[in-house]
Amino acid sequence: MREKFARFMAGRYGMDSLGRFTMALTLIFIIMNYFTRNRMVPLLAWAGIILTYYRMFSRNTYKRSAENQRFLHHTAKLRHWFYTQKNLFAQRKTHHIYKCPSCKQKIRIPKGKGRVEIRCPKCSATFIKKS
Repeated sequence: MREKFARFMAGRYGMDSLGRFTMALTLIFIIMNYFTRNRMVPLLAWAGIILTYYRMFSRNTYKRSAENQRFLHHTAKLRHWFYTQKNLFAQRKTHHIYKCPSCKQKIRIPKGKGRVEIRCPKCSATFIKKS
């Protein structure tokens, strides 16, 4: 069975970032359908399912790849913001992140050092904070 599916998918595009996004959006529409009585929600969910499967089983890999690249280009800032927030959240136990009062540059200071004098690497301003 696995070999049959592998043969079927040979030469087809498969799943990518845009496909995962449309599938997640479709799942949100399906969940919304249980809480609302709007007739557009199930239609949007079906449209999302059809679009996702169309893209996944498409043999025109060049067009699907170009669509995915446009999606990644348009969402780059949002994805970078989430990546930054994830890193800041992971570092919250070991470091404090302060902003320079003059130039607003973010500066990372290890926790547990007491009151420290911080010199901004960008503008050389100094300020005192508790770590």
